[in-house]
Amino acid sequence: MKHVIALDVGGTGMKAALVGADGALLHEARRATGRERGPEAVVETITAFAADLRAYGEERYGESASAAGVAVPGIVDAENGIAVYAANLGWRDVPMRALLSERLRGVPVALGHDVRTGGLAEGRIGAGKGADRFLFVPLGTGIAGAIGINGVIESGAHGYAGEIGHIVVRPGGIPCGCGQRGCLERLASASAVSAAWAAASGDPDADAADCAKAVASGDPRARAVWLDAIGALADGLVTALTLLDPRTLIIGGGLAEAGETLFTPLRAAVAERVTFQKLPLIVPAALGDTAGCLGAGLLAWDLLATDTADPTHATEEATEVSA
Repeated sequence: MKHVIALDVGGTGMKAALVGADGALLHEARRATGRERGPEAVVETITAFAADLRAYGEERYGESASAAGVAVPGIVDAENGIAVYAANLGWRDVPMRALLSERLRGVPVALGHDVRTGGLAEGRIGAGKGADRFLFVPLGTGIAGAIGINGVIESGAHGYAGEIGHIVVRPGGIPCGCGQRGCLERLASASAVSAAWAAASGDPDADAADCAKAVASGDPRARAVWLDAIGALADGLVTALTLLDPRTLIIGGGLAEAGETLFTPLRAAVAERVTFQKLPLIVPAALGDTAGCLGAGLLAWDLLATDTADPTHATEEATEVSA
């Protein structure tokens, strides 16, 4: 049976699958990333996981995977197959595509950014299906975005498109790791809400999910924290809407799990802020934590569809790097 390898690499865990031509998940697996062992060990874990998936596919379906798609965090040069930088994994300039293709004995490999890859899946087969233009914004440890246009994710001239988390919404505010102050992700990410609610509640172990539950129960302190975050988020989203004019705005990540506790006030806050802009449909993501893996599978099938894969070149590149 014709299939591809899909691999979604996170800071703590990796999700993988064999994906059929119809998009069906034929086999799923998970492993720890093991970042505490260092960047070289993480790369070895990724390539070994991919090789095990190839071997499973050969044994189970009688043929090798046709291609592989891999989503990784940080800064990604998808065109050249380079994992440029990932702070939480400690790597720089890893020729991931070439190393994987070599380990997979010439199987062509597509490399993608984790959020943009998740956005690709949400746009094509998830909450944005049928929308010609959408913006996918996951609210997790940080905040990023994926800009979808006619089924393709826009990566930008340098691979930085969609970094909505670093729109400054509160000038002079909380310092951000990017060097600015008052960035959106420092105020409206799940980690930001967790920190604010831990301080307001006096419970150092409280997190964003606890805050959402307290909001639902009517706690005024939680409501204040929640609405501060939603106000900042709405400011950032309206800036994005003004620039991009998406038809659908897809919100995912940990905060989206709060359901209407998030979406009802968020829709109202965005509506209050728009003037000439057209309001998009604001919806929760549909694919959950499988989006990145499904998107990696789509990258692999897209690679085959373009007929531009050159596994010989990829293997030669890996040989040069490791020499």
